[in-house]
Amino acid sequence: MKRFILDCEPDKNNIIRLRGDDYRYLAKSRRLAAGEFFPAVLPGGGNVRVQVQSIDGGVLVGKCSTEAAMNTAGQDSPLPNIILFQAMPKGEKMDLIVRQAAEGALTEIVPFVSEFSIYKMNNRTGGKVSRWERIIKEARQQSGSTAVTSVRPPLKMDELFSYWEELKRKTPGTIGLLFHHLPLAKSTLHDYLKNVPPIVVIAVGPEGGFSGSEAERFMEAGFMPLTIGDTIMRTETASLYCAAAVRIILLERDSWELK
Repeated sequence: MKRFILDCEPDKNNIIRLRGDDYRYLAKSRRLAAGEFFPAVLPGGGNVRVQVQSIDGGVLVGKCSTEAAMNTAGQDSPLPNIILFQAMPKGEKMDLIVRQAAEGALTEIVPFVSEFSIYKMNNRTGGKVSRWERIIKEARQQSGSTAVTSVRPPLKMDELFSYWEELKRKTPGTIGLLFHHLPLAKSTLHDYLKNVPPIVVIAVGPEGGFSGSEAERFMEAGFMPLTIGDTIMRTETASLYCAAAVRIILLERDSWELK
């Protein structure tokens, strides 16, 4: 179900006031009127039902109420957080990767500059991040994802590995999967995920993949190498394909763990 993404929490009376683009989307595009309801997601990820109280002077006032618990049969335990470490691709491909990651309910996207990335750090990075955040909001509203997806500014390789070490320190049991086109796999994806880690980090390279030295550095940092299939994919395809494979295995773990 499509859900509107709220950028702020309701006040102590459970009232929200929406202006600007949010107002135009709900009042003009969706043509909501006073008394109507729409489902929404709070900044922290909780679901609410919003009743429109008034639409006047460029402000939509709504009252939030807790939404009835959704049917979660077969999903008694929450999925681990899935984080994408994505090497910066050429052109505007990152926009597509961000959109697909948000639709796929990934929790974080961490762009980084690798050896084969055709990307230069500059003072326009903040503008890119703002655009990616808008893309995430649109994708979550379109897909109905309740996962709170965030995106970071592009990191240098040293910064990326520092963040990786921070993740492992803060959340023991975190695993990293290096998706690489060379036959480096030492186990299966099922084996890597069978203990249901709290965080799964997926590392995907740019056009041309990772260099040999980069792949070695990932493995020295504790990433586990994995190859899915025998085809070489575009980077924007690989990120979606790998994230979907991880998510489906985790969603269906109750069935395959019994076999």
